Amino acid sequence: MAKLDDHLKAAIIQMPPKEKDKLLLRLVAKDKKLVQRLIFELLEGSATRDSRAAAIHTLIDQNLPDSTHRDNSPGMLLMDLRALNGQITAHVNTTKDKPGEVILGAFLLAEAIRRNEAMLIKMARRADKIAPYMAKRASDLLKKAAKIHEDYYMEFRDNLNEILQFLHQYPPAKLYVAALNLPRRWDG
Repeated sequence: MAKLDDHLKAAIIQMPPKEKDKLLLRLVAKDKKLVQRLIFELLEGSATRDSRAAAIHTLIDQNLPDSTHRDNSPGMLLMDLRALNGQITAHVNTTKDKPGEVILGAFLLAEAIRRNEAMLIKMARRADKIAPYMAKRASDLLKKAAKIHEDYYMEFRDNLNEILQFLHQYPPAKLYVAALNLPRRWDG
């Protein structure tokens, strides 16, 4: 983002309030992320964080395919994971829900493994893109988990440990697990 010139800042400050408000509203309307954040903070009063997180949880539960889906493959699963992870990121950008980011991210990855383990094992030769993605996501989740209060650990510890266990046993992920130095268990 470009830094405003000091002369321009002074000129903007000197504008009549009504004109400044019109410009501000036009600028805000152009940034969808900012609009969502303002709705959350100003209109909802930050009271909907949990219900928004629950909606993302439901979205994951309803839209994540399983091994029985006829078009499912490691590549298709990766596309689904990226799309659903984008929803988590949008939620975090709007609400600044750091614990929710770890809880939802661990749920997404663990649920993907639970639903697709048979397919991932059967199609291990085609896992050249999903294996590093899963290992990197697990690494990111571990780093973020270490930064939040321990009262939240019980909400995602089992999912994280399930992810780590799978990655350590999944042949396509072993190199990435070693490179990222992922532990076998996470206890907080």
